[in-house]
Amino acid sequence: MGTRGTAEAADRPPKAVTRGNGLAAIMQSARGIFAERGYHGASIRDIAKGAGLSLSVLYYYHAGKQELLHALLEDALDDCRRGCETALATAGDDPAARLGAFVQATVEYRVRRQVDSLLALRELRNLEPERLERFVERRDALPKLLHEIIDDGVARGVFATPHPDEAQRAILAMCNAIAQWYQPGGDLSVTDLVERYVHLALTVVQHSPPPRRSRPKSR
Repeated sequence: MGTRGTAEAADRPPKAVTRGNGLAAIMQSARGIFAERGYHGASIRDIAKGAGLSLSVLYYYHAGKQELLHALLEDALDDCRRGCETALATAGDDPAARLGAFVQATVEYRVRRQVDSLLALRELRNLEPERLERFVERRDALPKLLHEIIDDGVARGVFATPHPDEAQRAILAMCNAIAQWYQPGGDLSVTDLVERYVHLALTVVQHSPPPRRSRPKSR
C-alpha cells in the first residue's frame, strides 16, 4: 500500500498545477528574465524564484531552460498564426483586403507581444538544432501564406509588382521590425501604425484597383 501510495503521489501534479497558475507564472518569469539577461545569462533557479515556485515545481512543467525557451517561442508563434488566420477568415477573397488583414494582424501582434517578438529575434539562434528546425518549419507557414495572397493579387491583375518574392520579404521585414522601435503610449497609436503599414504594403505590391464598371445610362 505504501509503495502504491508513493507511486500515485509521484503521478499527481503539484498543487500549483491544480491551481492552474504555475505554468503561467513560470512562462511570465522566463519571458522577463530571458528578455533582461538573455538566454545564456538566465538561470533556471532565478526563473523559478521569479515565478514564486520551487525548482521541483518548475521541473514538473519544463525540463530546463532549453525547453522553456522553445515553449515561449512556440506559444508566441501560435498566437501570431491564430491572429492572421482569424483575420483572413473574415477578409473575403479580394487580395487587397486579404493583404490588409494579414498586415493588420501582424502589426497588432508585434505590438501586443513586443517582448516575445524581440525574444524570437535575439534568442532563436539558441535553440538546439532539432528544436530550431521544427520551429522554423512551422514559422515558415506565415511567409507562405503571405506569398499566396500576393501571387493571387498578381494573377488577378490587382497587384502589379514584377517581384512578388521580394515584395513578400519586404512586407514581413518591415512588420517584424516594429518590435525593435515601437513605443507603446507614444505619439503613434496602434490604429495609425496599422493604417500606415497597410498603405506601405499595398504600395510595395503596386496595388492597382480594377476600374469600376460604369452603369448603363437609363433612357
